Amino acid sequence: MSPVPPPLALIFGPFDPTGADGLPADAVTFASLGCHGLAAVTALTVQDTAGLEEVHPVSPELLDDQARCLLEDMPVQAIKIGGLYSTETASVTAQIAADYSQVPLVLHLGPRGPAGDDASEQDDADDLLAATLELLLPQAHLVVVEHMRLAQWQADGSIDIGDSPSPAHALLAGGAQWALVLGVPVRPGHLENLLLGPEGQTQAWPWQPPPERNNDTGGVVAAAATALLARGLDVPHAADLALAHAARAIAAAFLPGMGKRVPNRVDVRG
Repeated sequence: MSPVPPPLALIFGPFDPTGADGLPADAVTFASLGCHGLAAVTALTVQDTAGLEEVHPVSPELLDDQARCLLEDMPVQAIKIGGLYSTETASVTAQIAADYSQVPLVLHLGPRGPAGDDASEQDDADDLLAATLELLLPQAHLVVVEHMRLAQWQADGSIDIGDSPSPAHALLAGGAQWALVLGVPVRPGHLENLLLGPEGQTQAWPWQPPPERNNDTGGVVAAAATALLARGLDVPHAADLALAHAARAIAAAFLPGMGKRVPNRVDVRG
């Protein structure tokens, strides 16, 4: 009898040579959760565990060719998008997502890359965030973001919450079906991970502080959720298991170099 093939999940993201984040890390997360990872590379980076030095984005045309070649060949069950570096790339990715709207899409709103040295670079970063929120957020089955990032974007005017009671609720108002916000303050000294969904659905989990010198944790959660959605789980169940998976990986984070810790994705089965 032939073995049952694993579900397929497609990653849009950068190639991080340290394996701490991006395509190599997501592929390991997918494998640990029973999925086979496909990849459309958005950029090549120059970095070590201490920090990101350079980003070399691929052209929008090359990204489009990579993704469509895969999607026309194989039945992808879920898509994760994170690490876009230009408004043109965001536009191309949004068009691909629209053409495959039946596939669950996880959008990770993570770091925007190295800080710009001048006003024009900051404007480019602001334009990219605006394009992502306008073009990709409305197509997201699930958006994953850390609360501190949302709060900063609200403070600097990058997002407008309008009549929404919080930045997290503004993500749903912007078109996302579900929003998973990490590290939401509840009261002094207490934070939670909050899932918001349609018709006022909410679910919360205690937030556990990561080890010192730890990287952004949202990418681990987003990758795990993508793999679990590819396996057919609904969003609340996928979010629950993804948070538990990420907590184990981050608790077991190791220090391979002179910079930040790397989540241990190799064997974190519960």
